[in-house]
Amino acid sequence: MQANPIRLVVLAGPSGSGKSHLAARLGLPVLRLDDFYRDGDDADLPRAFGIVDWDDPASWDCDAAVRCATQLCATGRADVPRYDIPTSRVVGHVVLDCGGSPLVVAEGIFAAEAIGPFRDAGLLADAICLSHRPVITFVRRLARDLSERRKPPLTLVRRGWGLLRAEPAIVARQVALGAEPCTPKQAEQRIRRLLAES
Repeated sequence: MQANPIRLVVLAGPSGSGKSHLAARLGLPVLRLDDFYRDGDDADLPRAFGIVDWDDPASWDCDAAVRCATQLCATGRADVPRYDIPTSRVVGHVVLDCGGSPLVVAEGIFAAEAIGPFRDAGLLADAICLSHRPVITFVRRLARDLSERRKPPLTLVRRGWGLLRAEPAIVARQVALGAEPCTPKQAEQRIRRLLAES
């Protein structure tokens, strides 16, 4: 068991808002909540326009993410799935070790959905929603998704256009779930201050 409790900094925000980039820059252990997507052949996946709606929170397994985070905060280690977006399934697992860090960044597009459960479990240190102008997020997301070949190009453009239009509502929902809206710079300052106080 950990000598001191580990707490989570939830880093939410629309796809392409810079969550993974900021999490890497902070140098803290990172629990990638997007690895808790459901496999593409799960019969209970939500669908829209005849295909899986990967932007619906129901395509993500919040309970599994909370169980993993609870173990991580209690012991400093947890077995975490590795999800492959192009094939829409878990392709392996990795052990995440906190290495004595008092904080873990829990980031992902549905991270705000876990704020309440994390708070109820006594795991939450802070919750942040990264926010940009939607056009910036659109360009960054499309460049990333195309370079990583996440889905066919036309699918990525259509999805990106839909997310561009939906971004204000996405941010509003995440704020309503308890995340504080911040620019990446504000978020980094906030987390580094929290780390210094831990």
